Amino acid sequence: MIALVFVLLLGILAGCSEGDTTSSTTPKNEESSTTAAVIKIGSVNSDKHTLYKGYEKFQEIVQEKTDGRIKVEIYPNGQLGDDRTMIEGLQFGTLEAVGVSTSMLANWAPPMLAFDLPFAFPEQNVAYQVLDGPYGKKAGKMLEKEGLVLLAYMENGYRHLTNNKKEVKTVEDVADLKIRTMQTPLHLATWEALEAKPTPMAYTELFTAMQQGVIDGQENPYGNMALDKFYEVQKYMTVTNHVYNPMGLVISKKFLDGLSQEDKQIIKEAAVTAGNFQRELNQKENEKFKQILVDNGMKITELTPEAYEGFKNKVQSVYEDFSNEIGKEHMDEFLAEVEKHSK
Repeated sequence: MIALVFVLLLGILAGCSEGDTTSSTTPKNEESSTTAAVIKIGSVNSDKHTLYKGYEKFQEIVQEKTDGRIKVEIYPNGQLGDDRTMIEGLQFGTLEAVGVSTSMLANWAPPMLAFDLPFAFPEQNVAYQVLDGPYGKKAGKMLEKEGLVLLAYMENGYRHLTNNKKEVKTVEDVADLKIRTMQTPLHLATWEALEAKPTPMAYTELFTAMQQGVIDGQENPYGNMALDKFYEVQKYMTVTNHVYNPMGLVISKKFLDGLSQEDKQIIKEAAVTAGNFQRELNQKENEKFKQILVDNGMKITELTPEAYEGFKNKVQSVYEDFSNEIGKEHMDEFLAEVEKHSK
């Protein structure tokens, strides 16, 4: 009798133990299956820029394809800091993604410097062929050893010169103008070759610097100038097309490696689709942005063919000066790709 009671007690205790184990593990499993990863995308550009619309397209595709497993949040207008700060955030694992100029990414992948060579791309379609081809892919791959993964190329477009001092009709008119440049040696060298006085500065500081007269002018694509209201502090713009400005949508390698193969593929495909969407949209919007500048009183100067050649000839030394930094082999490959797609 005593033995029977003992067996029954053991059964009850075993049942209680099994029940406790089930109740403690089930909520944990349910939580892990419903918790969504979050991709925060930082950008210094305006939330009205076509780049923002490109990030929205990426957001739409990723959230739809993952059934909400991955949520995408976009932080424009430099909310998360300047370009360098955000890139370092990707490396440290404190930020998931950033939309950033390849001019900045070249600090980690020198072959990308070639994209910023003055007057390198005669037209946008040539740029697309080179960026999406073997050279652009190889340059992007170099970022991975720095903890960064290039998902896709987007664009800011061709850069143009503005200033608040005088109309610039020829390369000689640039002399001694204090021009804000991006924080990259190649951009500094380009404007030094043009005999301006380049001043490197974060984009988030630019408007105030123009407003306070710290600098005379700057160079950016139409979209930046129109949406950030540069016409309020700059009177003259010259259509120079001196640099085509690609943008990279970059994600933290640490973050990406933590995802399933399925989700990695969704993210990569979404980025390429969003990149193509943004490029097409940006081309359509450029003339609208230019008209906004005109409507708000900015004087627009178109260079004559002779004046354009004057600018190009003045910066040829930059190609020689940066051949070693880009890498002679990379430089030759880049120029050959440009020539091939320009025919």
